[in-house]
Amino acid sequence: MRGNILRKILVILIFVAPLVSYSGCKKQPKCGCGKDSLFMLTNTRAMVYFNETGSNIYFSTISDPYSTYYFCNPGEMFPKMSEYKSGDELLVSGNVYWECNYLYQAGNSSYGSYYKTYVIQVTNVYMDLYGKK
Repeated sequence: MRGNILRKILVILIFVAPLVSYSGCKKQPKCGCGKDSLFMLTNTRAMVYFNETGSNIYFSTISDPYSTYYFCNPGEMFPKMSEYKSGDELLVSGNVYWECNYLYQAGNSSYGSYYKTYVIQVTNVYMDLYGKK
């Protein structure tokens, strides 16, 4: 009699335990410009590179040279970039988001990577003239 009751309780626990331990859906991060902002860069020192038409502008920060940031708004920022040379060290500000291809590949990978890829809605870019003549 006692064995039957314990067995029934055990069977019930096997079915109820997963339901109780389920914590709901985990929010998946969104990617692309203007989706879920990860963080904001404010006057961050970066090596900025761009092509002659301004269709592709990207940079790596001095503090994290392994990550790449692509401009969400290269057309808007290119007139300002034409004052500088590709490869100049500039100060960059803006909201940072996940880059979609990176996010999809990282989700399908079983290992982490130091080489992260982001997109940034740039609000300001300028040369740090501190200490320069």
